[in-house]
Amino acid sequence: MITVEDVRRLASTLPRSSEHLIRDRVKFRVGSIVYVAFSHDETLMGFGFPKEERAALVAAEPDKFQLPRESDMRFNWVVARMAAIDADEMPELVIEAWRLAVPKKVYAAYISSAGPYRAR
Repeated sequence: MITVEDVRRLASTLPRSSEHLIRDRVKFRVGSIVYVAFSHDETLMGFGFPKEERAALVAAEPDKFQLPRESDMRFNWVVARMAAIDADEMPELVIEAWRLAVPKKVYAAYISSAGPYRAR
């Protein structure tokens, strides 16, 4: 199981990423775009994900992923159960969510660097 601290360690290495506490919830943003957010009890992690692909993701692994609440369905967003995500999967989810929020040139520069986590 991953923790908010695991995500924080990764998010702090991503260019233009910043952490915010909004209504007692930890969120990671690029500018004003939230790309990862945790529930109050930190059991759920919402993250940026293409709308057109999320139904397939949830259908493939319903014990791990769920659709966002109705009011968030308009966003590129999906929710994961923290207890179901492992340390190998978390970087891929977070980096891909961050990628949706940054300019393409920022992502390209990140991929070409030899950082601690590299997108696959």
